Amino acid sequence: MSQITTITLFRYSGLRNKLWAFGMMQFAHKHLKGSSGLEFYKLLGSGKKGFNPLPDWSVYALFQIWNDEKQAEDFFASSKLIRKYQNRTEESWILFLKSSISRGEWSGSNPFQKSPSLDQNNPYIVAITRANIKTKLLFKFWKYVPKSQHGLLENDGLIYTKGFGEVPIKHMATFSVWKDKKSLDSFAYQNNPHVGAIRQTRILDWYKEELFSRFQPYRSIGTWEGKNPLPSLDPN
Repeated sequence: MSQITTITLFRYSGLRNKLWAFGMMQFAHKHLKGSSGLEFYKLLGSGKKGFNPLPDWSVYALFQIWNDEKQAEDFFASSKLIRKYQNRTEESWILFLKSSISRGEWSGSNPFQKSPSLDQNNPYIVAITRANIKTKLLFKFWKYVPKSQHGLLENDGLIYTKGFGEVPIKHMATFSVWKDKKSLDSFAYQNNPHVGAIRQTRILDWYKEELFSRFQPYRSIGTWEGKNPLPSLDPN
């Protein structure tokens, strides 16, 4: 048995479906708790493009950590909750992930176990960062975000990115998919505004809790913006 992670993105259109999706941020918990093999999960809303803290009512995500791949597959094949989501969504995208690096805590602990079966021939990388921002520093933090993300969307190695959160404004997470490690590292450690943001984090101590993690995506199911963003990982 080897732990794996899945993240499922859902896109909605129409007021009725968006209201339903917002409601499921509360009502989906009863369907998820006790799911076989599910170690950890988070229901996530999203922010507008450019890591804007204002909500994007059309995009939500389900983040899950599983004991092993078989139990994740069983969930997606038989879950009535997933069927309900898919019946409401315009499109959805599921990524199966193997953890490669994880530092920090999420809800009091680090839930990730490094995978023993990373594929050296698979160059793709998913980066997820998560933080609980101190209330007194919220304004200063969000004022600094546009500067820290300068150059991100222009990076040729970026495949997709989106800001998510458990609680609007205060509990935020970034999700990004990259062509390779070199592209991610060039933004994270050589991009001056982003490096400056890391320095500010250390100086101002913005976070009550933070986590930095990287994953290897190895299965990509569904579509996003009309296509599978990682078609070479599509099992079909």
